[in-house]
Amino acid sequence: MAYIQLEPLNEGVLSRISDLLLCRWTCRHCCQKCYESSCCQSSEDEVEILGPFPAQTPPWLVASRNSDKDGDSVHTASDVPLTPRTSSPDGRRSSSDTSKSTYSLTRRVSSLDSRRPSSPLIDIKPIEFGILSAKKEPIQPSVLRRTYTPDDYFRKFEPRLYSLDSSSDDVDSLTDEEILSKYQLGMLHFSTQYDLLHNHLTVRVIEARDLPPPIAHDGSRQDMAHSNPYVKICLLPDQKNSKQTGVKRKTQKPVFEERYTFEIPFLEAQRRTLLLTVVDFDKFSRHCVIGKVSVPLCEVDLVKGGHWWKALIPSSQNEVELGELLLSLNYLPSAGRLNVDIIRAKQLLQTDVSQGSDPFVKIQLVHGLKLVKTKKTSFLRGTIDPFYNESFSFKVPQEELENASLVFTVFGHNMKSSNDFIGRIVIGQYSSGPSESNHWRRMLNTHRTAVEQWHSLRSRAECDRVSPASLEVT
Repeated sequence: MAYIQLEPLNEGVLSRISDLLLCRWTCRHCCQKCYESSCCQSSEDEVEILGPFPAQTPPWLVASRNSDKDGDSVHTASDVPLTPRTSSPDGRRSSSDTSKSTYSLTRRVSSLDSRRPSSPLIDIKPIEFGILSAKKEPIQPSVLRRTYTPDDYFRKFEPRLYSLDSSSDDVDSLTDEEILSKYQLGMLHFSTQYDLLHNHLTVRVIEARDLPPPIAHDGSRQDMAHSNPYVKICLLPDQKNSKQTGVKRKTQKPVFEERYTFEIPFLEAQRRTLLLTVVDFDKFSRHCVIGKVSVPLCEVDLVKGGHWWKALIPSSQNEVELGELLLSLNYLPSAGRLNVDIIRAKQLLQTDVSQGSDPFVKIQLVHGLKLVKTKKTSFLRGTIDPFYNESFSFKVPQEELENASLVFTVFGHNMKSSNDFIGRIVIGQYSSGPSESNHWRRMLNTHRTAVEQWHSLRSRAECDRVSPASLEVT
């Protein structure tokens, strides 16, 4: 058997390597004893062995540990004697020393082979050897890890799950005919044109067709009666300044032929999105949204203008907002007076099919849970954007102010039957929401100064659920 000529090392290095291997393969006790012995004492010229060792001692070594423990220690000391260090004049070890060390390691490996049973076979990974210099750099086994690229990382995510409108991407890839057959909500005919001379955008709502019949409140069946549709127009992201067509009674093919203008600069108009929402009027409940059409104005020629038939798609907003109310509050501590100004309202829910609404506002003062005073504004005929500018004053001592609540209810005047409820808010001790609480707090912190704020109207059920003062009024 031929041996490869090794690089001459310090005398007895390979013998010490074999002892170290036997000690680490035997047990922890032997490792501790080996560490305390001279053969494992580190020096700057010794070999440090680092590498992956088995997590557990092999069973064939555990079985023979007790019987051969003493024999191994004696055998190790006798078979591998420590000889004085001798070197050739050129600083290299002689070939006889190398042969002796190699022969000693061969005997040690052969003795291990004689103990090990034929099966099972143990696959031992190679051990890396390194000679320590003055600056020790331990050689650690390399760990194979999968490297992730940015493409692999983001491929795990599904953007459609984080989209605000999961169906928007699908709708963009469909034609109007495919949208109509998929949702069956009908189509809307409209046109747009921008007037550069007067700096306003004109939107013309022409007609609609194939609108679906209204759905019953229980959702289990469809009513056979026709819809009462109308269209709301706004330029996103501004939904407050919207327009609204008249209601067309009992028809699935309404013809509107109404024009509306928006005072807006041309460059600003190109950044807006035209939103047309078709709504079904319901006198006895909240109006239901049938569908919507949205057109980014940057994609059309506003100066030239044009006409479009667009298929309606479902809207995430199933119900129409009830409208907004602008109020002003002012408290005079010296006089003990709480002054309330009803300034205006806008985009109120339409309560009459033929002439819009005849809205008025009822103001009720509640102290604790007791109704104290009721006042109301005049009603304005045929409008959903009324201007009132009416003032009311309530006597409220300063010590009772913290227990006071004001209930504002907007009704549609009805000569033939009871007034139609539109919306309500509560401001004061039992406010109906954070906006109302903020308005009341600002008024308390700024006496003798009027504080104005817009409020979105809420339903009767919503106010009754959060405000005890709403339950005390009609």
